[in-house]
Amino acid sequence: MGTGEPSSVALAHDYVTQRGGAERVALSLSRAFPDAALHTTLYHPPTTFPEFADVDVRAMPINRWGVLRRHHRLALPFLARAVDRYPIEAEVLVASSSGWAHGIPTTGRKVVYCHAPARWLYQTNRYAGDGARSGAVNAVVRMLGPGLREWDQRAARSADRYLVNSTVIREAVREVYGIDAEVLAPPPAPLAAEGASEPVVGVSEPFVLCVARLLPYKNVDAVIDAVAQVPGMGLVVVGDGPERARLEERARRVGSTLLAGRVSDAQLRWLYENSIGLVAASHEDFGLSPLEAASFGKPTAALRDGGYLDTVVEHRTGAFFDAPTAAAIAAGVDELVGRKWGAATITSHADSFSEARFTARIRAVVEEERARA
Repeated sequence: MGTGEPSSVALAHDYVTQRGGAERVALSLSRAFPDAALHTTLYHPPTTFPEFADVDVRAMPINRWGVLRRHHRLALPFLARAVDRYPIEAEVLVASSSGWAHGIPTTGRKVVYCHAPARWLYQTNRYAGDGARSGAVNAVVRMLGPGLREWDQRAARSADRYLVNSTVIREAVREVYGIDAEVLAPPPAPLAAEGASEPVVGVSEPFVLCVARLLPYKNVDAVIDAVAQVPGMGLVVVGDGPERARLEERARRVGSTLLAGRVSDAQLRWLYENSIGLVAASHEDFGLSPLEAASFGKPTAALRDGGYLDTVVEHRTGAFFDAPTAAAIAAGVDELVGRKWGAATITSHADSFSEARFTARIRAVVEEERARA
């Protein structure tokens, strides 16, 4: 059983094992509903944000398997069953989901905040990339895909209300599920521009910053090659993931890139403060990192695609490039470096995506669903 006692509002998130935009949203939901428990399939504190220590995180029984906590992708064949067996008693369940939490059964109303329909299920090649990992993911999807797609469609139809993070995901949800959803942009990451900062060893200025999980669709390899083409410019990459070894080798070859891995908030604050700006070349459903950069008054060179179309204003808060290739990204970085940007204009843009706005709307939606119940 998910919980033995009814509650007014319960929260859910796919798995709390990473440090990414979806996990930042889960933390924002926990601040919006501070008395609500956060239910999840897997919880691994060492690899996610430390702020979850202050949240009532309740993991499913599958969490007892340490190897799955450490490598959540290995759990893919088992998660649908784990979710089905975890009913939650609540008046309203708010599920932060990109594949699993939207299927959790509940006795009350269900509001889904969708980051994207499951990439591994509907965009397998983009999600998996190349190499051994690609073969393993493709093999699992070939075997389990038809059944999991049927499960996923049922899970989507179990929701009473669908919210999405961007216009591009609104279209994806309409195409995949036939659901018309409301767009509610998530707040920028809760890294306040004010606060302690700590220098990162080995950084040479000037530099641009790339903040991304090291996954194939993030296109960090192309960013490394691109910045190497910009004379006198360094690159610092913040993030970790299965692509790290390959990207470290690439960085050694070009000689102008530092892969910093995971950093503390104080270190990330210092990197934003001292960077020229951000480079964002991934296929994102919501462009969260440009808003984080904007809160420091820093512009972004972004791929003209997906969620970045919602969060970057061309020539005012950043520059676009049209393809995730080294040549196109290098041109975007050249514009980022060569143009004069208004820091006050950029920070004002970030403020329009405030957490207060997000909290007010999600609370209103929950009250509307509670009234309907």
